[in-house]
Amino acid sequence: MKVLIIDGQGGGLGKLLVEELKNEAGIEITAVGTNSSAAAAMHKAGASQTATGENSVIVGCRKADVIVGAVGIAVADSLLGEITPAMAAAVGQSNAKKILIPANKCDIIIAGCEPKTVTAYVQDAAAKVRSLLSGS
Repeated sequence: MKVLIIDGQGGGLGKLLVEELKNEAGIEITAVGTNSSAAAAMHKAGASQTATGENSVIVGCRKADVIVGAVGIAVADSLLGEITPAMAAAVGQSNAKKILIPANKCDIIIAGCEPKTVTAYVQDAAAKVRSLLSGS
């Protein structure tokens, strides 16, 4: 299963996601940062492949089975403007399953979503990836 992790800013969320999933059998992780700092953090965490920038997000979304990241990766101009309209469209139009983590820092408030720590959200997202891997 090809998992694409997309993150921006410092790459902290993406780093946690890579660390949580990198030892999972049957998963190939590609991590794309909207900037070089985010890509470097995910590379250091152990992603199979890393890349940076808008075109890498677009291409990665075409090839992924699952896309994981903060909810802002699907909203143009979020993550302090790091998500371009083309990136958001690529995520939204991808045939991949999308596992989006609530992050109110993107000025996106998700009603009905219970507040959790970032670590708890990452663990929940990883469990959903594992569930897709096992076909559950």
